[in-house]
Amino acid sequence: MAEFHHLSVLPDEVIRFLEPADGKTYLDGTLGGGGHAALILEKAPDALLIGIDRDQSALAAAGARLAAYGEHVRLVHGDFADVAQHLNKLGIAALDGFILDLGVSSHQLDTRERGFSFQQDAPLDMRMDTSSGETAADLVNRLPEPELERIISQFGEERWARRIASFIAKERAESLITTTFRLVDIIKGAVPKAKWDERIHPATRTFQALRIAVNSELDSLQQGMRAALDLLKPGGRGVIISFHSLEDRIVKQVFREYAEGCTCPRQFPVCVCGNQPRVKILTSRPVTATQTEIVDNPRSRSAKLRAVEKL
Repeated sequence: MAEFHHLSVLPDEVIRFLEPADGKTYLDGTLGGGGHAALILEKAPDALLIGIDRDQSALAAAGARLAAYGEHVRLVHGDFADVAQHLNKLGIAALDGFILDLGVSSHQLDTRERGFSFQQDAPLDMRMDTSSGETAADLVNRLPEPELERIISQFGEERWARRIASFIAKERAESLITTTFRLVDIIKGAVPKAKWDERIHPATRTFQALRIAVNSELDSLQQGMRAALDLLKPGGRGVIISFHSLEDRIVKQVFREYAEGCTCPRQFPVCVCGNQPRVKILTSRPVTATQTEIVDNPRSRSAKLRAVEKL
């Protein structure tokens, strides 16, 4: 197995907004290699850090990285969407802060056999938790053509979704699509070469869409961030880093919902629902990486950080 390598994005900004302190409890819901978790514990070595990840290799790497902190670290194999259940099993009733660094890690992209990358030939997998669930190959070969089109269009925001789905359906009728390069070739054939975007590979959006579908990423984000916000103590802070517009839109909308409180229709002259604001938004606009960080870590180019404080 390849050594786990992943450079955490916006490290200074995460600590600035999270404000870690000794004796408090923090959650890293997308632990990865433990980069952000290590920063939290460096700042507050007597804090309690709960780390959750679906990727067993990430948990192993993070466990080794954070071993020096002993009982101050609790690691959980699971989906962040189930954070309330995970914390309940650990006997933890509330949080002082949480961090989510969304999307796929550099390690996952670089590990050929995981099948996340269109730049290496590998089995078409894309599961963050390789111990369960359907692979990208399962979806590509099983789903009806209209459902494939919907996934590629909705989760990849791909303008050629209908044509790509049609080409996939035609090719899989001849033989199953089981490798990344086979799918890349199909996508390249579906998207007219004159319409290729010079800035990104023609397979980028389709691979993103399949990865999101395989891992139910947007549903997990919705469910998990709401649960984490509900678990925050007054004064506790939530920090989320997203990497594409679909994620950022969800984060922005949920944060705004919790900040506004009232859910009455706008035409109502007075509030009748009685809902009160539950958080204060700390980032009026998303925080992005400096040019220096982008040079050191190109993955940070598309990162957007949003933060809130529990009222």
